[in-house]
Amino acid sequence: MSVKNLARAAILAMPPYKSARSLYQGSEDTVYLDANECAYEPYIGSMGNNRYPAKQPKGAVEALCRLYDVSSRNLILTRGADEAIDLLVRAFCDARKDQVIICPPTFPMYAQAATIQGAGMINVPLVADFALDVDGIKTSATPTTKIIFICSPNNPTGNVIPVEVIVELCEFFKGKSLVVVDETYIEYAKTKTCIGIISKYPNLVVLRTISKAYAAAGVRAGGAIADAEIIELLIKIQAPYPIPQPVAREIETILEPKNRKKLEEKLGSTINRRDLCLPRLEKLADVEKVFLTTTNYVLVKVKNAAEFVEKCREAGVIIRDQSYQIGLENCVRISIGSDEDMERLFAAVEGREILPIKDDRTSCTVRKTKETAIEVKINLDKQNPVLVATGIGFYDHMLEQIARHGGFSLQLSCEGDLEIDPHHTVEDCAIALGTALKQALGDKRGIGRYGFVVPMDESLCEVAIDLSGRYYLSFEADFSDQAVGELPVDMVEHIFRSLAENLGMNCHIKVKGENTHHMVEACFKAFGRALGMAIRKDGDNLPSTKGAL
Repeated sequence: MSVKNLARAAILAMPPYKSARSLYQGSEDTVYLDANECAYEPYIGSMGNNRYPAKQPKGAVEALCRLYDVSSRNLILTRGADEAIDLLVRAFCDARKDQVIICPPTFPMYAQAATIQGAGMINVPLVADFALDVDGIKTSATPTTKIIFICSPNNPTGNVIPVEVIVELCEFFKGKSLVVVDETYIEYAKTKTCIGIISKYPNLVVLRTISKAYAAAGVRAGGAIADAEIIELLIKIQAPYPIPQPVAREIETILEPKNRKKLEEKLGSTINRRDLCLPRLEKLADVEKVFLTTTNYVLVKVKNAAEFVEKCREAGVIIRDQSYQIGLENCVRISIGSDEDMERLFAAVEGREILPIKDDRTSCTVRKTKETAIEVKINLDKQNPVLVATGIGFYDHMLEQIARHGGFSLQLSCEGDLEIDPHHTVEDCAIALGTALKQALGDKRGIGRYGFVVPMDESLCEVAIDLSGRYYLSFEADFSDQAVGELPVDMVEHIFRSLAENLGMNCHIKVKGENTHHMVEACFKAFGRALGMAIRKDGDNLPSTKGAL
């Protein structure tokens, strides 16, 4: 029996709406007068926002197909996995006739989608250790049960449902019901996905998203992977233009190989941070149990969930009370944030003093051009971490010297057109660093303002700076070599010029010596030392007789 026979008869009989872009997509020089669009963009720099997108944008779909190793015939791109849930219920469940099976405690959207459609719900609660009640699912199903929703890893409990259990259900409900496995958090579990068995079980649907492990919650992109007949049916009832042009472009960018590699590294650090936090949570006086988790969150049973949540909220930390779910009385769900986020959480629940966020001299700057994409994070009142990745090894080392000798935390990453030459990367990183420093300094109250010094072996570098808000650079150096490592020496003055201009700084640098490497390094170390003096905060007075810097 075709899996399509499980769908609503009205949906099968319904002719699909044919949008303009589903009928015809021409080349770049095609004149479109078929969709009542504007012939101009909404603003300078806009790209294609005046035109309706394809229902399933080709580039974005291909990027997801590569990620999941599936054919485009087996994938529908949706607005997060949430839309896929909604489409499945609308396509397969007749109101006041069909039902879905839900296994609480679990993701509430399954129940919401069923309620909106008017479908019935059969609850088969999880059993000991949040395991799936397979026999209960089999005996509770009726001839009009169309969908069984299974979340693996389960939200909010964090445990994985073994693939063998999914196979057993697919076999039992073959020709009767869809088995929908929501793998939203599967990347954190490092376990086997069900995608590989879709060809064997036409009643299996796997939900995926790039909201979690790929850090794209704001993009709203996910999808369903299933038999081609199911995908065809879901596309049929999907809105005419569901995926905005900017979203499609973001999907392609996020899933580029270089970005995927970096995201995999960050995923690993999240897992490590999670594993370090679990024993700390277990030691808290308010905590009764910390449940094992394979996700980027942890379920914790506390003495009083409402009080625990409120204690965190008062400290500016928001966590989720799960007490409304079956079997989760006084349980809270805590997402794994950054190191700083988790320290703030522990300070809150341990009753330690938390400095107001507004007092932090921090900044996060993003600079994006055609040639480079740069992110800079600075905390002037912390010494770590110092992490720089520009793609130019010696330049990384020099920028690290500024931060380490300046005594502040710096995280700078850049993707630039190094295949052409280093110029854009070197210049744009200096611009972004100067901008970030200026933002972190704020109104400059209490800072030293001035700084100076440093010898480096046979080299001597004199640096004097004034964080006056006014730009000026004097740079005196006679380098004998053209480059140190991959850093062109003629760019050194340019680096300090960009820093001075974007930080708003008077800067005088004079270096002499015999070894170009030592001379360049002395410039960066001396500048870092001078900057450290100037940014050091002591009191709250403004170091200016003019009343402003």
